[in-house]
Amino acid sequence: MTAHPPPTAEAVRDEIEAGHARLRGLLPGLTDTAVREPGALPGWSRAHVLSHIEGIGHAMARQARHALRGELIAVYDGGFPARSAAIEEGSRRDAAAIRQAVTDTLAEASAAWAAVGPADWSRPVGYRDGELRGALLAWWRELAIHTADALLGHSPADWSPALCHHLLEHLAPRAPQDLRLALEATDDATPRPPYGPADAPTVTVRGTLTDLAAWLAGRTPRDALRCTRAGTGAPLPRLGDWP
Repeated sequence: MTAHPPPTAEAVRDEIEAGHARLRGLLPGLTDTAVREPGALPGWSRAHVLSHIEGIGHAMARQARHALRGELIAVYDGGFPARSAAIEEGSRRDAAAIRQAVTDTLAEASAAWAAVGPADWSRPVGYRDGELRGALLAWWRELAIHTADALLGHSPADWSPALCHHLLEHLAPRAPQDLRLALEATDDATPRPPYGPADAPTVTVRGTLTDLAAWLAGRTPRDALRCTRAGTGAPLPRLGDWP
């Protein structure tokens, strides 16, 4: 059972455009000192995070361009090792170069996704051997999550309800398999079926919609979540790998 109707591709594209504008508005404050400071991801500076946004933005834009030509292409030339090497190399640039590279990538992404028509979303892509709509959703997630990871003034607490509902659906496979996980948003009444086996012990995690989405995405919620099991307080369950 779906807890929340999935957004249309056009609505997601609008959310992405808002995300592009948000990140562009944050970039002018990026100095050479700030770009070397830690981001939210362990071992990554802001420069690493922004270089990753640049790379995944370009990768998904070319998925769209090639799909419209009826062509399949890998997400990254050279696979994951090439992706990692590009992030590391890109992180060595100064702030001005990173600002320009990210700005250029956002413009490229806007142009690529604007060219997709209503009948094109089911076109096949190389990304996870899926459809073009799936690549669009991936860019939506990556853009929003890593904009927050850059620690430039935007956080998971600023994520839209539409994105949060999408993350709670997409990240359901992270729920522990030996528990029945119920997520209860204190500020959103959307019914949400529990994750996990029906006969497993139930653990309930309560918090705001943005905090629940942040936790399931492996990010730090703004406020502490409340976890209960059999009516008493319990530690938050351990989540599985990213799907």
